[in-house]
Amino acid sequence: MMSAVEHYQSASHSHVGMVRQINEDACLDAQHAGLWAVADGMGGHAAGDFVSSLIVDSLRGITPRESLAAYVHALRIGLAEVNQAVREEAVRRGVGMMGSTLVLLAARGSQATCLWAGDSRLYRLRDGQLSILSHDHSYVQELVDKGALGEEEARSHPMGNMVTRAVGAQDYLELAEVHLDVRPGDCFLLCSDGLNRTVEDRELQGVLGHKEPYDMVRSLVHLGLTRGAPDNITAVVVKAY
Repeated sequence: MMSAVEHYQSASHSHVGMVRQINEDACLDAQHAGLWAVADGMGGHAAGDFVSSLIVDSLRGITPRESLAAYVHALRIGLAEVNQAVREEAVRRGVGMMGSTLVLLAARGSQATCLWAGDSRLYRLRDGQLSILSHDHSYVQELVDKGALGEEEARSHPMGNMVTRAVGAQDYLELAEVHLDVRPGDCFLLCSDGLNRTVEDRELQGVLGHKEPYDMVRSLVHLGLTRGAPDNITAVVVKAY
């Protein structure tokens, strides 16, 4: 019989990068609540940092539930309210669109749920093997899915930052969801595309093999910075024990 997960340990780190003036990423590392998230704001002049911060602050304010299903339901309701607030704020500011990608992980014992919209990602390292558990909502990912573009070409595609879903992008927020069985030793990485577009999967795999989440997030962000970090970089690492 497989042993159950008894607790989680996590760490987070976000950096503006080497080119941008403002960090439009925001992250949540709420280990006590079993909730972690990364939001990557879009719009620059249209205040992507406002949207990503609003998402994280709103998630932080949602009362944790004992039941994972009940918690995820509450998170969905809260995010729908954020979506509406962002739509209204865009009208008030007279801008075409304000938005943010989002990936979150909520966990209770050996069960977890991932919700996401956009191209911020959730990875899992299990038994030395790295898997992407989310699936990008992006123009480039659609080309890859159709076989019109290879994975390597996708990394440097000029339309790489065009997402097809985001908080604030449409009247109705459509969040993808995947349910996960977690094992002791599993290591999860939530990150903005500023990381996975500059650091290769094999490198992510190597760093996630380190012992401490704090060391992992520092190493991951440092790796991105050594590559020039044209975008903001954010990483949240969650390890199951």
